[in-house]
Amino acid sequence: MSNVILVNNQDEAIGERDKMDAHLGEGELHRAYTILVSNNRGEVLLQKRAKGKMLWPLFWEATCSSHQTQGGKSENEQIKLAEKRLGEEMGFTCNLKLISKFQYHNLYKNIGAEKELCWLLIGEWGGTVSPNPEEVVDYQWVMPISLIEEIKQKPSDFAPWLFRALEIFIEKQKNENKS
Repeated sequence: MSNVILVNNQDEAIGERDKMDAHLGEGELHRAYTILVSNNRGEVLLQKRAKGKMLWPLFWEATCSSHQTQGGKSENEQIKLAEKRLGEEMGFTCNLKLISKFQYHNLYKNIGAEKELCWLLIGEWGGTVSPNPEEVVDYQWVMPISLIEEIKQKPSDFAPWLFRALEIFIEKQKNENKS
């Protein structure tokens, strides 16, 4: 199993922990990323997590989410690793950029928790999507505003970090449209 980067509330690395161990019990705060890829129609790409996932299996979530590793020391290196992971999960890659960071903590049943300081990365893609079936069982393109309403109506279908990521994404779009 791989290690995750443990961080404090200011996103400063304070150590490493086995990925599985960092998710047990209440979890330990570690660095992660969530990727939202949009198309030229303004839709975002969602994936439905594979059945074999320890936490939130068969839940809809962002285009791709994973953990940062010590493999990349700089912000740019971490973004390049996220682009690579996007390719491994969704079968395509695109340039990503960091737009925000957010922290969340959610327990999943009596199995474990996500306690993450999450980098929100965005990109654009208009080509073919070929998800890895070991990671993803389904995918769909959805308008962000419609998705927010759907999550509010049936939150039990969605990974808990998706709502916050979408709020930030939509706010960024609004601010860019004002400029």
